[in-house]
Parts: sequence; C-alpha cells; structure tokens
Amino acid sequence: MEKRTLGKTGLELSTLSFGASSLGQEFRTVDVNEALDSVRAALDVGMNFIDTSPFYGRGLSESLLGIALRGVPRDSYLLGTKLGRYDLAHFDFSAHRVVESVDVSLHRMGVEYLDICLCHDIEFVDMTQIVEETLPALRRVQQQGKARFVGISGYPMHIFRWVLEQADLDVVLSYNHYTLQNTMFGGLLPYLKHKGVGAMNAAPFSARLLTNAPLPRWHKATPLVRETVARAAEHCRSRGVDIAQLALQFSIANPDIATCVTGSANPERVREWARWAAEPLDENLLDEVLRILSPIHNWFYNEGRPENHDPQP
Repeated sequence: MEKRTLGKTGLELSTLSFGASSLGQEFRTVDVNEALDSVRAALDVGMNFIDTSPFYGRGLSESLLGIALRGVPRDSYLLGTKLGRYDLAHFDFSAHRVVESVDVSLHRMGVEYLDICLCHDIEFVDMTQIVEETLPALRRVQQQGKARFVGISGYPMHIFRWVLEQADLDVVLSYNHYTLQNTMFGGLLPYLKHKGVGAMNAAPFSARLLTNAPLPRWHKATPLVRETVARAAEHCRSRGVDIAQLALQFSIANPDIATCVTGSANPERVREWARWAAEPLDENLLDEVLRILSPIHNWFYNEGRPENHDPQP
C-alpha cells in the first residue's frame, strides 16, 4: 500500500489506516474473534497505522488491540490513541489526567510508547485549557518518550486554526470533512502545510452515510441529505459500483493528506477496502456523483460548545 509522509514527523503512513473504534462496538455488537482478526487483516494488507481512543468502547478498543497486537513486532506498525474524552459527556483535559490517561492506554495496549497522541474532541470544552494546560502536559509526556508526536482531533474546522495560532502541533486528525459530500478539510490543507503540520483524515464513509448500509440511530443527516445520497448510491449501483468504493477512493486520493482512517470489526471488509484502494478511481463516475451531491456539498452538523461551532452558511 502506498505510504505518505506525515508533515514534519518523518512518519510514513499507509494511505489507508485502521480505525479501531469499531472494536469498541461503536456501531454494532461485535464478535471478539472477528474483531481481533480484523486488526491482523489490516496489518496483512499493509495498513501500518492504527488509531484508537479510550473513548471507543470506554476502554474496550484499546484492550482488544492489546490482545490483537501480542507478538507483533512493535517496529512493524504505528500506533495512535487519544485522551480527554472518556464517555459521551465525560471530558477531562487536566494535566493530571493527561499523564494518567497515557499510562493507562499504554498498559491496555501492552506497549511502551505511542507514535501519536491526540487531544480528543476538543470542541466540547473551553479550548483555552487545551492550549494552556493540556498540550503543555502532553509535551512533557512526549519528552519522557511515551508519545513521539502530539496533536488534536475534532469535528469543527475552525478548532484547528484556532489552536495553531496559539500553540505548536505535530499533527491533526479531522473526520467527516474530506468525503464525497464534504471537502471542508481540503480548504485547511494549505495552512497546515505552511505550518508543517501533518494532516490525517478519518471517516471516508461519514458514519455509513456514503454506503449502502443502514445509518446508525444517532446519525444527524437531514432528510434532504439522506435522499440526495440515496440517489447518488443508486447511480453508482446502476454503474455496477458500490458508492462506498468511490467514497473510499476519493478520500485517499489527495496527496496532501497523509492517511485516511477507517475501521471495521469484519476482516473481510478490511480486505475489501484494501482491494478498492489499489484500484483506479473512475473519474467519470466521480464527476457524475459529485454533481448529484452538489445540493448538499459541505453540509455539516454542529458538535460541541456553541462557541466552538463552525458558522453555518
């Protein structure tokens, strides 16, 4: 699988990475053996970066990763987790919890260091704390060798620029904002490149929106968004293509994004994604689908505190 350099870190990430949120049963109840096999399948097909968080399954994702990675040479993969979000409404970005969270994550996964550690979903708190307390504490953890590179993740676009105007970051992780339907993250890439910050994308399927699978109950897509995407999916079917294939290929095509994170507790699904990633993107079909989706281009929803929301057009 193709690899790209992540900003100034020197890390070479596979264009498609394994997201372990699925191991935490965030989308469905999973079979433990299948979940473990999905991690091994990801490594087998060349996904060299694994992304997780203590929030996913409230520790379950990290714990299962620790089992799946037993006996796998530590220098054969890159590993990232997060801190600060521990339940739907439980956030703690204090300096004390930074140290504790990293140590607990290392213990769960049975490793001595993280390649990347991110502040998770910072839009839900006063972001001044992230700049003044959380990131300095995380930099001290980095100096101890427990995390090689640090950054932030979240949904609204403006949080990245806001933090970077006040603090240095190695990497950022955005989700749902570089897909067939929403390319807002693309507008931030020149700024990140200028800053030397590595750009990672996640959720090419926008939580199943850009697939033929039923949406999770909590999905915030409006009726117009759902109807428009359904038309695009039907158009793909008429051409003998799964819209999920086109979505994945589109999200990994931008060379300024080091990797796209997506995950499944189904090993066959992971292998299918790797096959799709190796196939050429159908540019004509892409143009047709983008025209269908144009009425909802860059539609987004709100997450976090109102003062951290992106302005609606």
